[in-house]
Amino acid sequence: MTVATKISEVRQQVKDWKRNGLTVGLVPTMGYLHEGHASLIKTSVEHCDKTVVSVFLNPTQFAPNEDLESYPRDFDNDKKLCEEMGADLVFHPEVSEMYDEDSSTFVEILSDMPKQLCGKTRPIHFRGVCTVVSKLFNIVTPDKAFFGEKDAQQLAIIRKMVKDMSYGIEIIGCPIVRESDGLAKSSRNTYLSDEERKAALCLSKAVNLGKEIIANGEKNAETVISKMKELINNEPLAKIDYVEAVDGVTMNPVKEIKENTLVAMAVYIGKTRLIDNFSVK
Repeated sequence: MTVATKISEVRQQVKDWKRNGLTVGLVPTMGYLHEGHASLIKTSVEHCDKTVVSVFLNPTQFAPNEDLESYPRDFDNDKKLCEEMGADLVFHPEVSEMYDEDSSTFVEILSDMPKQLCGKTRPIHFRGVCTVVSKLFNIVTPDKAFFGEKDAQQLAIIRKMVKDMSYGIEIIGCPIVRESDGLAKSSRNTYLSDEERKAALCLSKAVNLGKEIIANGEKNAETVISKMKELINNEPLAKIDYVEAVDGVTMNPVKEIKENTLVAMAVYIGKTRLIDNFSVK
């Protein structure tokens, strides 16, 4: 496995691979990799001849009051996991390699998609996501790119960007990976104290409750959301950012639960903001 820190190194390696007719998969990450990231890498290795994993903590998707400085980092462990999962190249650039000091060009979706759900309280977040993912697509030129379904709004926005910009890249969403007790895997789980870790289970419990209510025939979105919120609010350490039912493609709110409805939430456990969701199939 190769570790590259320069854009030119990645481009040269990918050029050599493609000259030999090999397909390339990309797994974009912000580092501090866990089993969820491992599942993305594994899926890429299964679907592509070569796999590139980017490990880059992207500053443009963090607002000044967010956790950029405290976000967990462990590149040695990241390298080890990538190698174990069969990645061929890890791209780990400095911020100065990805952004010039006078960089002023961004990629932004101007519809309401980035303004829903997480975008209501993180207004610059998806502009930063689209910009860095677009740059990675231009650098790596992958055939396929792999993203986790836990970040469902991000996945929908990237699919929209790829379609609008005619990238010709297949975007593959991979299922949420959970702890044995149901908590969705997240790098931010490391922020939680033991007490908060137990409290955080209210998210996955709410997911299971929502699924059960819908499976029993409830189609009214307000009813489903109300019962999920009630469960979360019974946890003293939890503070709801949002719990909403939206169209899984457009991210627009829906009143009726039907196929491809996304039920998503963001909840603060203490100071840590966690997300979870499920889709109606």
